[in-house]
Amino acid sequence: MSTPATSNGRKAGRCCASWPGAPSATVNRSREARWSRLEASPPSPAPAMRVVLVPFSCLYLLAGLCQAAEPARIGITVGALDNPFYQALARGAVQAAHSLNPAVRVTSLSANFTLAQQQRQMRELIAQKVDLILLGAVDSHAIAPQVRAARAAGITVVAVDVDAPHVDGTVKSDNRQAGEIVCRYLAQRLHGQGRLLIQGGPPVTSVSERIAGCRAALATFPGITTINDGANGLGSSLGGQRAMQRDLQRFTRIDAVFATNDRQALGTEKALDAAGLRQVLIGAVDGSPDIERALKLPGRIVASASQSPYLIGREAVLLGMRLRRGDGGQRLVTVPVALVTRANLANYHGWQSLVPPSGSR
Repeated sequence: MSTPATSNGRKAGRCCASWPGAPSATVNRSREARWSRLEASPPSPAPAMRVVLVPFSCLYLLAGLCQAAEPARIGITVGALDNPFYQALARGAVQAAHSLNPAVRVTSLSANFTLAQQQRQMRELIAQKVDLILLGAVDSHAIAPQVRAARAAGITVVAVDVDAPHVDGTVKSDNRQAGEIVCRYLAQRLHGQGRLLIQGGPPVTSVSERIAGCRAALATFPGITTINDGANGLGSSLGGQRAMQRDLQRFTRIDAVFATNDRQALGTEKALDAAGLRQVLIGAVDGSPDIERALKLPGRIVASASQSPYLIGREAVLLGMRLRRGDGGQRLVTVPVALVTRANLANYHGWQSLVPPSGSR
């Protein structure tokens, strides 16, 4: 296995004066371990950023963190580092870690949405004696034994993006809200009449919460018939495309599709293109760069609930270090989402933005 990413070896100094910009990062692959590894270099100075969304991001908290022992090693294991969402999350975590300790060593691993691989990665991070693990679980329940083992070894574990059992804390988007705002928008675009397909995804809490939010929103539209395909779009474009191909064979009429993430939405659109169905509306969750590009062009994708993966990663490091100090306070940080459509796309600044697009609520 290749050596974890390290900083340039500068002696850790005082922090909390300002937030430096996000560090540059590249994705490399280890053929032996088959892990994608994101190696980050120390950040370069940049103007301080104004934090407006998440309550833990405030100067007095950072000042408190700097009085504690700074993290020496942090491990990150997430669904797939070829996904821009997880790349942005890892960048946010690395930026926060280097702000607290420029000499920190951060290892970012890609589980490729494979439970066995993530279990191996958790065991490896435990063997490395990291101080903090950020866990984007690929299975919200089956990862429990590895979480318990990490905590028994004195490692703080913070779940990111999705829930996981026995963790010390969690930082995630308001996934129920995401499902609600997208499906409400789709129902409104259908003028309250039609058949809306809910396309399933991986067995994680973020997906189930989005579906629950979607169903809650559609319950207020009696003219909308909900179709649940029961499929797993695998959180990927190919998975979404294959799920949609099967759905088109099963259901004679579909007026709109709610895909539980942007990548599945892109695959869904490909399947609809191939079938010549150009009137079906698609909504999703993520607010990814790919969806930004799609919304700039005419097409079936009409909305996405934007997440803030950069903030999720950054806040997870801050929460983890606060918990390592033994401070009280909440252990769940929920980052709000916002609806992005063609109407407000000009005001949306993507995953690096700290402010939701105006007119999105």
